[in-house]
Amino acid sequence: MISTSSLTKYYGKTRGVDGLGLKVEQAEIFGLLGPNGAGKTTTIRLLMGLIKPTKGSAKIDKFDCWAQSVEVKRICGYIPGDVRLYQKYTGSQLIKLYREVRGGAKLADELTQRLDYDPSKKVKSLSKGNRQKLAVILALMHKPDVLILDEPTSGLDPLMQQEFYKILKEFKEDGSTVLVSSHFLPEIEHICDRVAIVKEGKLIVIEDVGELGGKHVKHLEVTFEKKPNIKNYQLPQVTDIKELINNTYKMKVKGDINPVLQALCKDKVKDLSFEHASLEEIFLEYYQ
Repeated sequence: MISTSSLTKYYGKTRGVDGLGLKVEQAEIFGLLGPNGAGKTTTIRLLMGLIKPTKGSAKIDKFDCWAQSVEVKRICGYIPGDVRLYQKYTGSQLIKLYREVRGGAKLADELTQRLDYDPSKKVKSLSKGNRQKLAVILALMHKPDVLILDEPTSGLDPLMQQEFYKILKEFKEDGSTVLVSSHFLPEIEHICDRVAIVKEGKLIVIEDVGELGGKHVKHLEVTFEKKPNIKNYQLPQVTDIKELINNTYKMKVKGDINPVLQALCKDKVKDLSFEHASLEEIFLEYYQ
């Protein structure tokens, strides 16, 4: 549904995106993860046909994002990272204007209620959070096939973030494709099926969110019947081990966990819990 091939954008001699290759499937929520300056916003602006690539190409559905940008905009809902709306209009006036162009009156009313947004106020009087709510309504109200979202929860309070996540999942269930950029790691981990990590304009890795943690650091918390022989756990895979309380130890394991499990068999284990690394830890591995 969304694809890029060797997508590259330079601003003079400054690299924005370099050789990016992505493929996002229909009815997938795909995350673009990286810090400010990693190339996320440039990628999204290229996808929306707002800037011309230096080389390479991007397509949404069957449309070239630059040569057929009008068609791309017709099938997409877009939230930019820097939301700018007509200051003298009220939310109701903007919603009406968009409705006349793109339709979606019923969904606009539903989104207004779900996001607890008051459309009677002028844009210039709105807080950042309420401007973001209006941007969400305008982008989603015509039920687009594709959503391109740049830091879409910026300014939303935690309750509204959770409601927004529910809305995105409902769009996915109805067949829409979602590409969302963020530097907020729990957000990507919470809603995305797959994630692309970008660094300095280049693609580092694409992984299923559920599998990404399993390939990196793992955390074990083990309670032994009696004090264990710590030398058994001085293994290349164990990068950190410390005693917590009452013969309970916390271990950080990187790579193959089997040697650690074999070592545990030499001691009497009372309790064992295990969790994958958070996306934040994985992210930091690529940025160190």
